[in-house]
Amino acid sequence: MIVTIHPSTVKGNVTAPASKSSMQRACAAALVRKGVSVIHNPGISNDDKASLSIIENLGARVLEIEDRIEIDSSNFNNSPLGAGGINCGESGLSIRMFTPIVALSKEEITINGTGSLVTRPMDFFDEIFPQLNIEIKSNKGKLPLVVKGPLQPKNIEIDGSLSSQFLTGLLLAYAASSANNVSIKVKNLKSKPYVDLTLKVMKDFGLNVPENNNYETFTFNNIIVNRPLSIVNYTVESDWSGGAFLLVAGAIAGNIVVKGLDIHSTQADKKIIEALRDSGTQLLINQNEITIIPPSVGKGGAFEFDATDCPDLFPPLVALASYCKGTTIIRGVSRLAHKESDRGVTLQQEFAKFGVEILLEGDIMKVNGGNGLKGNIVHSRHDHRIAMACAVAALKAEGVTTIEEANAVSKSYPNFYEHLQQIGATLSLQHQSVIHE
Repeated sequence: MIVTIHPSTVKGNVTAPASKSSMQRACAAALVRKGVSVIHNPGISNDDKASLSIIENLGARVLEIEDRIEIDSSNFNNSPLGAGGINCGESGLSIRMFTPIVALSKEEITINGTGSLVTRPMDFFDEIFPQLNIEIKSNKGKLPLVVKGPLQPKNIEIDGSLSSQFLTGLLLAYAASSANNVSIKVKNLKSKPYVDLTLKVMKDFGLNVPENNNYETFTFNNIIVNRPLSIVNYTVESDWSGGAFLLVAGAIAGNIVVKGLDIHSTQADKKIIEALRDSGTQLLINQNEITIIPPSVGKGGAFEFDATDCPDLFPPLVALASYCKGTTIIRGVSRLAHKESDRGVTLQQEFAKFGVEILLEGDIMKVNGGNGLKGNIVHSRHDHRIAMACAVAALKAEGVTTIEEANAVSKSYPNFYEHLQQIGATLSLQHQSVIHE
């Protein structure tokens, strides 16, 4: 799909999408609790659909009813899995979170994915699973994976420098296996707020929640002998990752109100608020409602930001920094190599087409902004956040911008362009027949 965006002024109200971080964790927790759960405000992204497909393949009954999803996982781990195994689509969270859960089974199960996921390193499992009595075969540390449990919780030490999502999977699997008097020791843990989200979801679903010792050790001490049989009702939070693009759109192109974002959320990406304020954007924050008032023309100033624990903010931060006079410094580039694209390099190359200079110096990104953007033909690189960053940046560029493979947004925010139109962006969509690289 090709999206063409004309210079626009945005105004009005828009509601942020459901969080796929919250939704996917809720699917996993609903599965391992072995009971009935109702998920309200469910996500509709491709990653969310991948999680629902996975839990169905693992024995859960999933029923979609209007604005909620009912999940009955009473048969989890009791029914044989189909020969096709499970497919995680392009969801990095799904592959890292569900693989330890799959390993609870004594069956041999194949785990696969599509797109960029097949190139991402998964050798974490090759190193850790044998310590838990899990048999594993991989394609030199990449997909497909073939695992055979059952997982036996033990005291282990893991490296959390690549992603906290591996820890999330282990925590859920340990809880499901009634782990007791065992600990997971973690070194170099990144994205700690996402671990907080995992622990909160575990608590909300009545799972055994480990004791968190300064994010260095997670210890399971107590077993819930009689798990409550009552139905769990869980409401998926709105997404600060997707909402960040809406907030930046307001900072760049006009006054808008973004609804649904909880300022008290554990989501790491709510830190976008700091960058917006440091850039000179005014924010009026009420309960689940944020009004954005952009700086006066030419008054948005460069800022410094550490995105090590929230690397998904790099794309909206670059869009924002492009309009801020001076050199913006963003730390945490090392977290970008194994995303849907190598995002540091991709942002540098695609924003160069707008006339924005981005320098990569080790773990630091420098964005030289405030010099005006020129509309151009850009490419999503099949990365949802690159597509959204280019769309937001195009709102005040001089001339028309065309985004190729723009449908990449379906991975996390399928109605993103519809929401931009809702607040006044002038854009058109068409099916793509020719791809320019």
